[in-house]
Amino acid sequence: MIPRLSKIEYQVLDLLRSGVEMYGLELVKASNGALKRGTIYVTLNRMVEKGYLTSRAEDEPSEPGLPRRRYRVSGHGARVLSATDTASAAFEGGSYA
Repeated sequence: MIPRLSKIEYQVLDLLRSGVEMYGLELVKASNGALKRGTIYVTLNRMVEKGYLTSRAEDEPSEPGLPRRRYRVSGHGARVLSATDTASAAFEGGSYA
């Protein structure tokens, strides 16, 4: 059974698909309004718990304070994204997004 992705989860995985690491506000900016500042970190934490993403603290923070967390698609997340794309194309004739 393919895990069910919300549209927000799909958007996050799609933005990180290439293997690049991004922090939450970078994802918000890259989404062109699809992701919101107020919910991105709750979503990212939930996705880490589900095993879709991995995260790590920045090695050297660029600003004073706590280091930002950087997120990357995990192997499990990449498989779920691929399966969602395949299922969506088969059943709907198009992409999930």
